[in-house]
Amino acid sequence: MQLGLVGLGRMGANMVRRLQKGGHKCAVFDLNPDNVKKLVSEGAEGASSLEDLVKKLSKPRAVWIMVPAGKATESTVQSLAAVMEDGDAIIDGGNSFYKDDIRRAAELRQKGIHYLDAGTSGGVWGVERGYCLMIGGSDEAFARLDPIFKTLAPGLGDIARTPGRDKIGGTAEQGYLHCGPPGAGHFVKMVHNGIEYGVMQAYGEGFDLMVHKDSKDLPENERFTLNVADIAELWRRGSVIGSWLLDLTAMALVENPSLSNFTGFVEDSGEGRWTIDAAIEQAVPVEVLASALFTRFRSRREHTFAEKVLSAMRSKFGGHVERPAGG
Repeated sequence: MQLGLVGLGRMGANMVRRLQKGGHKCAVFDLNPDNVKKLVSEGAEGASSLEDLVKKLSKPRAVWIMVPAGKATESTVQSLAAVMEDGDAIIDGGNSFYKDDIRRAAELRQKGIHYLDAGTSGGVWGVERGYCLMIGGSDEAFARLDPIFKTLAPGLGDIARTPGRDKIGGTAEQGYLHCGPPGAGHFVKMVHNGIEYGVMQAYGEGFDLMVHKDSKDLPENERFTLNVADIAELWRRGSVIGSWLLDLTAMALVENPSLSNFTGFVEDSGEGRWTIDAAIEQAVPVEVLASALFTRFRSRREHTFAEKVLSAMRSKFGGHVERPAGG
């Protein structure tokens, strides 16, 4: 298939590479011309503007947006909608607020343009591992773009199949899913990121507890000097708390057991806050998720080893650069 892609940052550029490796043709645009030139040298077709990008695509067109949520996404969607036609599709693969997706889909529907929201997880590793895709939109648009989603997704890989899943079918075990109407994809991704906060916080606090087991405040016979890098590796092997986040933690601890290259200043990307807002709207208790979010707020005032673990994980899975305190 042919796809236009706007936004060639850490994830966007790698998505183009994965699609082209899978046999798809990509036309690309970014505000930074150097990013476009780089992918043109790798086989993509470059565009000088959003309008130029649309002109390079065959009908019915499809354009995937990978730009920051908020004003940047809103502006890009509206600019594309102004030059696209009935039957075309816009896919927002960023981290937009799901209620914005519902509004945009309704607006574009009046022009006959399909709007899909694709919550995308995979970070900087997605080009090799694939991207877990949580998609909202019409059945018609999802079906037409299925080859794109299938190529970006991880596929079955070497993960053991869930017993009984072979009788259910569907795309979930391939790593992509049509979650529901517009907004459903980003709602699921929002909750995904809220859970991510909680899991990361649990790991961070656990490693913090072990690092301080040699505290002088403890009786001497109760002090242990624990090798947390080895323990992280140990837990990767058969433990019930194994996960990709633990894999990344183990990697970071091998590189620097003290994590002295991190201050523990932990950002939040917005979805954690939206998850708590949704919980309030639905009167659903989410104590762990709320606590994890508030701990990130506190981390910007004082730092513990737990926050350094969180920063290390964010760096590993998403290439997030830790912002210095006060910066």
